[in-house]
Amino acid sequence: MSSTFIPPKSDASWQQLASTAVQKEDTPNWLGEIVQETLALTRRLFIQLQRRPSTLIAGIIQPVMWLILFGALFQNAPKGMFGDSSNYGQFLSAGVIVFTAFGGALNAGLPVMFDREFGFLNRLLVAPLASRFSIVLASTIFIVSQSLLQAAVIVAAAAFLGAGLPNLAGLGAIALIILLLALGVTALSLGLAFALPGHIELIAVIFVTQLPLLFASTALAPLSFMPKWLQIVATINPLSYAIEPIRYLYLHNSWNLGDVVMQAPWGAVTFGGAILMLVGFSFVAVLSIQPLLRRTLA
Repeated sequence: MSSTFIPPKSDASWQQLASTAVQKEDTPNWLGEIVQETLALTRRLFIQLQRRPSTLIAGIIQPVMWLILFGALFQNAPKGMFGDSSNYGQFLSAGVIVFTAFGGALNAGLPVMFDREFGFLNRLLVAPLASRFSIVLASTIFIVSQSLLQAAVIVAAAAFLGAGLPNLAGLGAIALIILLLALGVTALSLGLAFALPGHIELIAVIFVTQLPLLFASTALAPLSFMPKWLQIVATINPLSYAIEPIRYLYLHNSWNLGDVVMQAPWGAVTFGGAILMLVGFSFVAVLSIQPLLRRTLA
């Protein structure tokens, strides 16, 4: 008798599913790689800071000296000369906090510029990175973290010198304001680092920019002390929209977004309006450097 041979069922389908699973496991996690690259580059910047902490130390000592010296200089000023502040140190604290964050963020482009000049940036650009924007993101995280750390130290120093201390919600609002300002200024500084030919030009821009923006803001004096043209300039300056809400937090334990923090020549500026101005400034700054970053990092 002839018998029919029936082959066993093929497990090709199982093999296909297994190979598909292996392919899925081998597929690179793009977002995870970007996070890993960003953390590694950010860690590199913190290691550099740990090895050379002079920049961070100087960025803390200088504003503390401002608080001490300027506070002593105007300690005999008539009460009410600087608005509702009980003393000039309390009035000055907001300006020192903001200007410290601004100065640190303005220097954000220097590490990138030095990497350009020493050739390390070219090595990163030819490396198999998931996204070269992780280079910029790492610098942003580093500078914003440093700005928040400096601001925390200045807030503590100001409280020790008699300026008082905002409540917990106020401290959170200060952190948000510093974050928005540092983000916008860092973006502009990084854009300059890719646009300018060398660090000499970048340092020149920093020196030319810092003091005019300081004096053309409400950091050292209220708007009422300024001539009309300087009042207009101060109300265009983004620093004023960071200083005035923080100053308001030092003077008022209870606050809301509708409270008026500054009387500009064109109208009243509320707490929420100042925050929106900082959000707009950061958004425009980040958006404006995108074409330059695409050309440079492509």
